[in-house]
Amino acid sequence: MKINKINHAIIMAAGRGIRMRPLTYSIPKAMAPIKGSTLIAEGIKKLSKYFSNIHITVGHQGAILASHVINLKVNSVFNTSNKGNSWWLYNTLIKNIDEPIFVLTCDNVVDMNFNLYLKDYYKNNSPACLLVPVAPIKNLEGDYIVSKKNNNVIKISRSIKTNIYCSGIQILNPKKINKITRKKSNFIDVWNQLILLNQLKKSSLVLKKWYAIDNIEQLNKFNKKLSTK
Repeated sequence: MKINKINHAIIMAAGRGIRMRPLTYSIPKAMAPIKGSTLIAEGIKKLSKYFSNIHITVGHQGAILASHVINLKVNSVFNTSNKGNSWWLYNTLIKNIDEPIFVLTCDNVVDMNFNLYLKDYYKNNSPACLLVPVAPIKNLEGDYIVSKKNNNVIKISRSIKTNIYCSGIQILNPKKINKITRKKSNFIDVWNQLILLNQLKKSSLVLKKWYAIDNIEQLNKFNKKLSTK
């Protein structure tokens, strides 16, 4: 069944933010200051224009982050402390959603046409998971996507270099994934199962306006860029 828009988006914000220490000794990475706001608040603000349901995963300093995002009128918060990044996919009410949902990470700074990517998801025959690729950016680490001409992903690799890598953004159908895979705690293990089933694809659209904030230097550089606008 096709839908005209994606109703659900989930932001994964449970990470410890080790590379953003000492800032993350006192606050979660998702609450890193961005132009008088926070990294996750800016993300929620953008997503709320497109999605009627926004969900958040929390972990490290989860109580602080949960209190912060609840005030931002998100629909649900899932405590995934000491769990892998795909744990929520199998162990929360999200698992029952039988339609595509957008999955992002809290460190994504992105402007994208979500409806355009939904159309591309259907053009790719509604796979269990569609990865949104991005062109490699200097000094930003990433997992390279190795794929065939039909957009089927055959490997996710740090060593086999291609012209695209994972942006951290994906469109997936939770119920379909639960039906065809075994429970796994990390997305790389979920993806490897889907590869064997030809159910992991990459979008035909390469995301251009994308940046990830992964350390203090990148945070300062991004805020400096905003202050000059």
